[in-house]
Amino acid sequence: MHIKKHLNFTSLRQAVSDHVSGFKDHRQKGKVDHSLHDSCLSALAMMFFQDPSMLAFQTRLQNKNHRNNLQTLFNVSSIPKESQMKDILDNVPSKLFYPVFKDYLARLQRAKHLEHFKFINDSFLLPLDGTQYFSSEAISCDSCLSKKLKNGNVLFYHQVLAATLVHPNLKQVIPLAPEPIKNTDGTEKQDCERNAAKRLVERTRNTHPKLKFILLGDDLYSNDPFILIAKENGMSFILVAKPDSHKFLYQCARDLHDFGDGKTLRKTDPKGREHIYKWCNKVPLNKTQNKDDYIHFFEHFIMVGDKITSKGAWVTDILINENNIEDLTRAARARWKIENEAFNTLKNQGYHADHNFGHGADNLAFNFFLLNLIAFFMHQIAELTDLHYKTCRKCFSSKQDFWNQLRYTIRILVFDDWEHLLFTIIDSPEYTSQSP
Repeated sequence: MHIKKHLNFTSLRQAVSDHVSGFKDHRQKGKVDHSLHDSCLSALAMMFFQDPSMLAFQTRLQNKNHRNNLQTLFNVSSIPKESQMKDILDNVPSKLFYPVFKDYLARLQRAKHLEHFKFINDSFLLPLDGTQYFSSEAISCDSCLSKKLKNGNVLFYHQVLAATLVHPNLKQVIPLAPEPIKNTDGTEKQDCERNAAKRLVERTRNTHPKLKFILLGDDLYSNDPFILIAKENGMSFILVAKPDSHKFLYQCARDLHDFGDGKTLRKTDPKGREHIYKWCNKVPLNKTQNKDDYIHFFEHFIMVGDKITSKGAWVTDILINENNIEDLTRAARARWKIENEAFNTLKNQGYHADHNFGHGADNLAFNFFLLNLIAFFMHQIAELTDLHYKTCRKCFSSKQDFWNQLRYTIRILVFDDWEHLLFTIIDSPEYTSQSP
């Protein structure tokens, strides 16, 4: 089985090239040494090969013959210097990169790969979560968030709210275009995750009007305003509900169970652990909630002997019964995949997402984050669809070793295309003997 042409590396890279080529370049033509396209694709290449040093990456890929892997793999004609690249990227409106995420998702949908991500009611699980990707006590811009530290200094930082498609049975995650959490002109209050969530949900619905989503979120989102936003945008939800912030909800649930209106299901898994599921439908989230807006509440406990080793509680708009309670719980627990498979991977497994590639005055920091996320998206597509990528990856015990070898290889050899690079490593006797 061969990878679909519209999902191979060259096609995915070309999609970015096509989008970037449509960006307006407001610089004077006679004073332009490096195109906007070459600057964006050079940055993407650095993110794709997981190199934390922009200058070192560019220097390594140039040779005397002016033929290099940035040219052959990423169609870069002229490699800008680090300072030039930053100046160019800083002036690119970040929203111009968003269509790349829509394009990639459509390609997966066209090849039926999105079918594997459907779960309850043929919907896609969409966890939301915020993460920080820049911080400094010395560098700041008008968009920076800030907080006062215990030592009296002010910390400036950037955050983003991310959304990814996940499935309980799949390790891969599919990132959608994220939403920056940033201050803007004319606002008195500092931006926050809740405000960003409203913007992201509305934009996601406008971008993907026909897809069915179930929003997953932590306790921050289990409130009337966010639930109303979800409903207005035709999305279901499964949201964490902690006892300290939902005392009235928990009391109502206890009362229902005491009067026999709550349900309980017990099951033992192959490891001998007992799973206890408790739920009740039509429960008020708070004292002021209208009866027509009541939600459904469920809890899950894992018992080993007489000890609770895991527990969680959530609210949802999906009516709960014995046939779906286990899937609802699996969906709720899949929220952690945005942290484990996305943020942890981006920060600790080679992508250096929290590395300060550059702050700039306007859009640089967020644009670097977006390009890093696009590179991550390309890798996720390769893991899902590219057998040659999978075969090459199996030659190494860790992703870090894999990408270290790729970076080393493109330093000493020039490849005609991505497949040429993969085949060179796969066919190497040193790694063929390591393949399972």
